Amino acid sequence: MTPLFDPLNLILLAIALAVFWRLKSVLGKRTGTERPPADVLVFKPRAEKQVNEPPAPPMGARDDETAKPRWHGVAEEGSTVAKGLDAIVSAMPDFAAQPFLAGAKRAYEMILAAYAADDKAALKPLLAKDVADSFFAMIDRRKADGSSLVFQFVGVNSVRIEKASLEGRNASLTLLFNSEMIHAVRDKNGEVIEGQDRSVRTVEDVWTFERDTTSRDPNWKLVATDDDIG
Repeated sequence: MTPLFDPLNLILLAIALAVFWRLKSVLGKRTGTERPPADVLVFKPRAEKQVNEPPAPPMGARDDETAKPRWHGVAEEGSTVAKGLDAIVSAMPDFAAQPFLAGAKRAYEMILAAYAADDKAALKPLLAKDVADSFFAMIDRRKADGSSLVFQFVGVNSVRIEKASLEGRNASLTLLFNSEMIHAVRDKNGEVIEGQDRSVRTVEDVWTFERDTTSRDPNWKLVATDDDIG
């Protein structure tokens, strides 16, 4: 049996202790390339930033709705027109002023062009009965006396809502159109008897459109004009 304190054992023990302390002195040092402790890699909630940001707009709202009045660019806030538009929206939640005005511009040009061309079929779906009767009577009168219209539409410079209201189930919008066109009347001999057939003139028309808010028909109809366009 080998004694516990055999010289060879003592030498091996001394070597082992020397190696242990050497490893400890090396492993105990941080060189800057070691992985950090595991808990440092855990993602923690970031502290909320202390910034003065405006409250978020309601879900589905456009970016500019919180900064601008509802009828910005269409009607002054708190005006009679704005209140009328609010009333219309209460009956027609999908109503939007700008698309309506764009459609009104197109209808304005279509009605004038169809009237000048004596096109009753094109006019009928765009006009209320009273207005259609008046337009058709003037068309018939031109045909009877042999006169004709010279018409060339240049464009709409501007369109503005003058009145807006909801009466019962009928939404009503009165618009002021500022446009440019060539407009003249020729007699049966081709002589110009009204207007100028080669000069562009600026025209202002006040037209009123209405729509039954309970109807499935999405179209607005012209129910009144402020002048005799014949």
